[in-house]
Amino acid sequence: MSRSVLFALVAALAASAQTRTVTDAEVARVHKSALLIDTHNDLTSFTVKGFDIGSKGANTHTDIQRLRAGNVGAQFFAAYVAADYATKGQSAHRALEMIDTIRHDIIDRYPNDFALALTADDIVAAHKRGKIAALIGIEGGHAIEDSLRLLRDFYDLGVRYMTLTHTNTNGWADSSGDLDKAGVKRHGGLNDLGRSVVLEMNRLGMMVDISHVDDKTFWSALEVSKAPLIASHSSCRAITKVPRNMTDEMIAALAKKGGVIQINFNCGFLNEATGKAESALEKKLGKYDEAVFKKAFASGDIPSATMTDLVTHIDHAVKIGGIDAVGLGSDFDGIPCAPKGLDDVSKFPALTRALLMKGYSAGDIQKIYGGNLLRVLRAVERVKGTETDQRR
Repeated sequence: MSRSVLFALVAALAASAQTRTVTDAEVARVHKSALLIDTHNDLTSFTVKGFDIGSKGANTHTDIQRLRAGNVGAQFFAAYVAADYATKGQSAHRALEMIDTIRHDIIDRYPNDFALALTADDIVAAHKRGKIAALIGIEGGHAIEDSLRLLRDFYDLGVRYMTLTHTNTNGWADSSGDLDKAGVKRHGGLNDLGRSVVLEMNRLGMMVDISHVDDKTFWSALEVSKAPLIASHSSCRAITKVPRNMTDEMIAALAKKGGVIQINFNCGFLNEATGKAESALEKKLGKYDEAVFKKAFASGDIPSATMTDLVTHIDHAVKIGGIDAVGLGSDFDGIPCAPKGLDDVSKFPALTRALLMKGYSAGDIQKIYGGNLLRVLRAVERVKGTETDQRR
């Protein structure tokens, strides 16, 4: 057999393995077997304004009925603090409002559906009781207003991860979101206070989230942290070249330390052409305008990403970091476009089907959907209590 014929045969076998027939019964069985943990959802930007998560949201990706339909077992809700709150001196105030909307408007309002989870065991226990474990993650390190005391207060209120930056460089960490902005005072990664923040997060038992940070900050955090890191909602830069995505070198290093990259569903992070079209529109507008972006996607002026794009990112991250280093961080209700076929939280079974067709086993999917994140959270909990001198 010639080499060319052998290569063709191998390619044909690989292609057939990636498009195997999957029955509805298999999809249902595998999907139900997984404890699905989504590490980033921005519905809080709606509930803080009065949206009822118990109602069907015409303009949202998320509500209780659709969470149940998607078999979501645990949801990290974002206590998102936009960058402009830092310029107004109201970052901590906004963080408290966002934490309150999670605890009051979601968990307390619907106790039969949600249970506040503070530990990995809490997530598992809630799932066994048929409830959705609700967790809190601060998005934007400027929320602590450069104060370790506030960081501790937020932990006591239930925060279990913090994204070191958002789109803005803060007083102690550099962001990927303002790399091209003149006049931004950059620290070259984490400064001394930033390193203290990471160590105090370790001591408290709060996961360190490196989504939104620039590359130097990632490497600083990886070096300083005593616990594995997470990227709560990031994708792969090798496929889609945007600063918010992680390089292969970063994914491999994150995995080596036991961390997890939670793949983001934002169309512009999943598809190169979409990302370029988004950048062009933002440049034309002079700013990011969510309403304009949503209209551009709805009209087809900007192409949507597909389920294939999402699976390609998952597959790439698995190849670089291993099956134990990948999870899901949808960013639902914080993005102008989700992949076709995965339009909201009810459609997660469609992703299960796509992964099965790609050749992933039930065990693989269970790891990606939540097992890997539970392992990281337990590792962070084991580091908790390690004494440091970060007590100011």
